[in-house]
Amino acid sequence: MTATTLRWAIADGWTVARRDLMHWANQPMTIAAGVIFPIVITLAFGYLFGGAVKVPEGVDYFAFLMPGMYGMTMLFGLSSTMIAVSTDAAKGVTDRFRSLPMAPSAVLTGRAVADLLHSVLILAGLLLCGLAVGWRPATLSGAAAAIGLLLLLRFSLLWAGVYAGLRTRNPGAAVTIQAMEFPIGFLSNAFVAPATMPGWLGAVAEWNPLSATVAAARELFGDQGWGGDSWVAQHAVLMAVAWPAAITVVFFVLSVRLFQRLDR
Repeated sequence: MTATTLRWAIADGWTVARRDLMHWANQPMTIAAGVIFPIVITLAFGYLFGGAVKVPEGVDYFAFLMPGMYGMTMLFGLSSTMIAVSTDAAKGVTDRFRSLPMAPSAVLTGRAVADLLHSVLILAGLLLCGLAVGWRPATLSGAAAAIGLLLLLRFSLLWAGVYAGLRTRNPGAAVTIQAMEFPIGFLSNAFVAPATMPGWLGAVAEWNPLSATVAAARELFGDQGWGGDSWVAQHAVLMAVAWPAAITVVFFVLSVRLFQRLDR
């Protein structure tokens, strides 16, 4: 790829991203709902169920809860990306883009950029919620690294959502993905110690990509987690980079190939 081709690909991708961002700007209630929903869930967990959840001794419940909620919020973005991509495909918008003299990658990268920026806004709202209820990161540098890992997870799941949207081309199918988000999220270390689960289930929870990101975020924020003696628990930061990198590569390649073969 030449420098000129790359420059046009970036410009086309940003044009598509601006189109998606303008749609959100014209639907402020959608943006508000996306920001408010995780805050409501966090407050419900914190004030309604906090007394019933056992956390590591001497640990404030919100200090334990917030990294788990940050990770869960990144997971929830999977279905929203799928809905957006499948809606464009079902309405013929994707086909019209493909007929234009633009870089083939622009449609996918533009969606990725727009959705990631949307996720930054949602995560910022939840971080402010955490600060409001008394949660504090230990260091700014650690907090920046943790936020980076959370967004890296979101970026990888974003490509999974792009692939699922192109594969189904049916917005109604997103209900299935939404139904899977909660089981995947709860089958992790976000709220329950894997050691308390049956052996095989605990192993699955420990190797859940969400668990790696949540454990790494707790470590970098300075919040205590469940710990663990397994290799994956001892190398949470490494796995919080490796898992999203692998997911991104796999689903990016699959998405590009599927996009190129649409209607063939």
